[in-house]
Amino acid sequence: MAHDNVPKQVGNYDLISKIAEGGMGAVYKAKHVTSGEIVAIKIIPPETAKNPVLLKRFEQEFRAASLFDHPNIVRAIEYCGTATSPFLVMEFVDGESLGQKVERYGAMDEAEAVRIIGQVCDGLHRAHKQGLVHRDVKPDNILLTRDGVAKLTDMGLVKDVEGELNLTKTGRGLGTPHFMAPEQFRNAKNADVRCDIYSLGATLYMMLTAIVPFAKTSPLDCWLKKTKNDFDAPNRLNPRVSERVNRAILRSMSADPQRRPASCREFIEDLTGQPWTARADGPAPANVATPAPLGPPPAPPTNDLWYMVYRDPAGNSKTVKGSTARILENLKSGSIGDVNGILVCRTKAGPFLPIKNVAEFRIHIVEPASIAPNQVTTGRTPASIPMPAPKPEPVARPDPVPFAKPPAPARASRMPTIERPAYDPAPVEAKSFFDNKWMPWIAVGLAIVSAVVGAILFAK
Repeated sequence: MAHDNVPKQVGNYDLISKIAEGGMGAVYKAKHVTSGEIVAIKIIPPETAKNPVLLKRFEQEFRAASLFDHPNIVRAIEYCGTATSPFLVMEFVDGESLGQKVERYGAMDEAEAVRIIGQVCDGLHRAHKQGLVHRDVKPDNILLTRDGVAKLTDMGLVKDVEGELNLTKTGRGLGTPHFMAPEQFRNAKNADVRCDIYSLGATLYMMLTAIVPFAKTSPLDCWLKKTKNDFDAPNRLNPRVSERVNRAILRSMSADPQRRPASCREFIEDLTGQPWTARADGPAPANVATPAPLGPPPAPPTNDLWYMVYRDPAGNSKTVKGSTARILENLKSGSIGDVNGILVCRTKAGPFLPIKNVAEFRIHIVEPASIAPNQVTTGRTPASIPMPAPKPEPVARPDPVPFAKPPAPARASRMPTIERPAYDPAPVEAKSFFDNKWMPWIAVGLAIVSAVVGAILFAK
């Protein structure tokens, strides 16, 4: 898309250089004529501005971003929708997108990737707290400053849970297919927090493997693979990915939304194994350490001791104590029974919590699950994606007997059927020719004939 007719000045800003260009328009680096503040200005061309839906979405991006004053969300400054080429003034981020960084340097170090995704979760958690769902979280919509601060941008597809900002038509899927949750293909209007969690997991997947999930697939194939969890685990592509982070990503990208973390906090706790408090949650309780929002995940406590309550096979309640590793070992072996009845606490006095709700153990209990292609909450298949007719399951046939031919099918006869009594002939005893009772007489006769013939011949 060309923007050769863009003036050198827009509103109170002088355009300096073009930063990027996309489907909605171009982004320029600009400077305020009075204050000298450096900003980024997104300008949409007059042709695009004639589309009322796109223009409304452009305004929505400003309205959504202007709700936040958060260090991990790009700040919106000004909007003008009455000009020939409407524009949006935003905070200028001196850096690059996360997608550009991965493309240039390849897979990231795990600790650095978790640190960055933690900052994105901090900003996204604030949006969720205010009833907004982003619906298009991906590496290209995450900007990194030169100081390593991550900022979430492009709020054009944000959905207001209350419906005020939602411009999506029922049955339409919006977002980027490779990073979208499978249920978002069907109807982005019903997208919720767990859709953003899926996109966060897919983004972290690319950060650690330098591979776009479900790459080189059509939208239909991409959706089908997502519903079956048909993708390589991150640690298979990058053996340096730890078991905990690998499991956290697999859980966040579960086809079944109910198996995913219910919040950004839960996702970060799955990644780090430690309690986490976001800025949107306010101060942490006195007994929970709050990690620095922009720093690495907290280290495990020095005194790693848990008290655990469970029931033995006889149904008796038992209380034992052990380290995190020891309890995980027993969980994997299944020696402590049903996890739904297990409670844990750091102190013997309590309060005890269900083990599946505790950050250190949750990721080892909740497993990702696939869903059937027709298992949807709306009862519809993905919008604008033609679904093939289901193929019948092949019928199992017994292996043929070697060298055996099946009997020929009986032909129907036109003649009436005549029933005959069963006949079982007696066995016949075989006899020699010389056992015949007339044999002596035959021998005498032959002797007489021979004598007569001989006498006649002698007389002559």
